[in-house]
Amino acid sequence: MPKFTYTEKKDTRSGFGDGLTELGRTNPEVVALCADLIGSLKMGDFKKENPERFFQTGIAEANMIGLAAGMATAGKIPFTGTFANFSTGRVYDQIRQSVAYSEKNVKICASHAGLTLGEDGATHQILEDVGMMKMLPNFTVIVPCDYNQTKAATIAIAEHHGPVYLRFGRPSWPVFTNPAEKFEIGKAQKMIEGKDVTIFASGHLVWYAILAEEMLEAQGISAEVINIHTIKPLDVDSVLNSVKKTGCAVIAEEHQMNGGLGESIASVLAQHHPAPIRLVAVNDSFGESGTPTQLLEKYGLSPENIVEKAKEVIKLK
Repeated sequence: MPKFTYTEKKDTRSGFGDGLTELGRTNPEVVALCADLIGSLKMGDFKKENPERFFQTGIAEANMIGLAAGMATAGKIPFTGTFANFSTGRVYDQIRQSVAYSEKNVKICASHAGLTLGEDGATHQILEDVGMMKMLPNFTVIVPCDYNQTKAATIAIAEHHGPVYLRFGRPSWPVFTNPAEKFEIGKAQKMIEGKDVTIFASGHLVWYAILAEEMLEAQGISAEVINIHTIKPLDVDSVLNSVKKTGCAVIAEEHQMNGGLGESIASVLAQHHPAPIRLVAVNDSFGESGTPTQLLEKYGLSPENIVEKAKEVIKLK
């Protein structure tokens, strides 16, 4: 029997949209800003129900961040919405100077991240954003794994005071987490208990880690799967406790190897408990056009790649 199953697929951006809509009904301080991508960010219901709290900035992302910083100064809780590439790379100076430096209570919500953006190609498939945002002082960085967790994370960050980067995606993806489970910022989620190798994963790759665990189990290998939905602050205790038990780790993420979750975990282990690791991530490359699954396979981010790296790292113990 598989440990996790799903009955439907939904895009994680819809989890954001539904979470934002719920916040609009329950928290009068929440406001939303969008850079001409209401449909893509699933912000239409919030706008319809709260027209006085919705601000269409047009294709002027830097201005959107400045407006959000000002609204936060006035006591509002602004949620900005656009593609991940435009949420970070295009406006990094404004985020650093107007949000991070003064610790403004701005929630930067970014869709269409990573290779799974698919056919839009390399110019839109940002694979550096997690690294960029986790380096900013005062920022919390969250990458949920499915629709349910994205909705829960969206609601949770409204209660967290301080700047947040929330990263999610475009494709329909298995929905496998419990919708009633409370989202706890900074607390890793152990999905499957194991003893031979730990698989840490974030975002869409959590589902692939679960599939990889099933393949490994069929070969007599016991893998522990941990969902690191909060990249910063990293749950150091969960990382160390698991690797002390298993002796090695694979880290899977839809991001560059440079600067991502893998580097964060490598740093923790190097400082506190040296152990062999392998990374499943994009190796210093831009993406290209293709379907999400085609691209994940081509760039080495498939369940089979996780299995291969797990077997490889176990030999290094």
